Amino acid sequence: MEWDLRLRHEQVGDAGFSRDANASTARLRTGLRLAPAAGWTVLLEGEGVAGAGSYNSGANGKAAYPAVLDPTGAELNQAWVSWRGAQGGITVGRQRIALDNQRWVGAVGWRQNEQSFDALGAQWKPRADLALQYYWLDRVHRVAGDKAINRLARERDLDSHLLNLAWKRGAQQLVGYAYLHDDRDVAAASTATYGLRWSGAAGNGGQGLGWTAEYARQTDHARNPADFGLDYWLLEPSWSRGKTTLRAGWERLGSNGMVAVQSPLATLHAFNGWDDQFGTTPAKGLEDRYLGASGKFGSGRLDGKLGWALAWHDYRADVGGLRYGREWNASLGFPLPGGLSGLVKLADYRADGFSRDNRKLWLQVEWRGTRALAP
Repeated sequence: MEWDLRLRHEQVGDAGFSRDANASTARLRTGLRLAPAAGWTVLLEGEGVAGAGSYNSGANGKAAYPAVLDPTGAELNQAWVSWRGAQGGITVGRQRIALDNQRWVGAVGWRQNEQSFDALGAQWKPRADLALQYYWLDRVHRVAGDKAINRLARERDLDSHLLNLAWKRGAQQLVGYAYLHDDRDVAAASTATYGLRWSGAAGNGGQGLGWTAEYARQTDHARNPADFGLDYWLLEPSWSRGKTTLRAGWERLGSNGMVAVQSPLATLHAFNGWDDQFGTTPAKGLEDRYLGASGKFGSGRLDGKLGWALAWHDYRADVGGLRYGREWNASLGFPLPGGLSGLVKLADYRADGFSRDNRKLWLQVEWRGTRALAP
């Protein structure tokens, strides 16, 4: 048996609203994992979200308040059957999928109701340094839940093919991918994305210089009525010393002035600031120039158990020279008695030419674990 109980209070102050949003939510996710025979696994997992406060969940009709996309309700989150052998396996059913850093495909684990897929997945690892993954996606169940007022925010009918090949040598990894995304509900969201990602570290034991470099080309696909070919770039050098890591980054989601690079299946909260201003890339594209630092600290029983992060973003259009805005992010994670974990997190977006000033504060407690059931 597996469980994840998460209590969260989220406050949103949006300059476009006269009142702040205050959302107090509780999410319980429980699962039963079975191994009926050698190599076989079955997982059944449900989740329920309860909420109180004044906020627009996307399903409660409270449009006078800023959005906090944590709707109340209960859903089947995962239900799959898997077979694993010595060099790979196959999974069929509703499942969680997270590829690489989740820039293109992820589970959106930050929201209370995570994203899952009705899919067939296959993995093949012919040798220790080489891994191939393939997924066919039939449907995506989105974080807005089954009761979202906007039907297209609930789920999408897909016919998407994902191919990811990773080669790893020491501290370096090279990944090539082809993501052919066919959205049968929204033809304009269908794209083909081909890319190469290189990450690594030059030091020993995670110390010293590290880097990530990625390039992708995104084109129209399937029934998309537009005709485009756009570039995606990511450059992120880092430096680690002791328990602290410093990083700088430049991420560019290209545009032709009318259409921009999109990643609708991604864990978007992890990119371009925690305020989530750029869940959909603006038509003129996006350049995100950022600096960040993170690490661990503490003494005695808390030695290395307090985690902190700080980041600054400068957002600009890819074409047209428009400055969008700037954003600060900060977080502190800490252990609590009884195996619980706590988190305090802040995002502060200051608009220049895109959207409005916005500030978000999160206070969170989480308890997760597993327990074997008696035979």
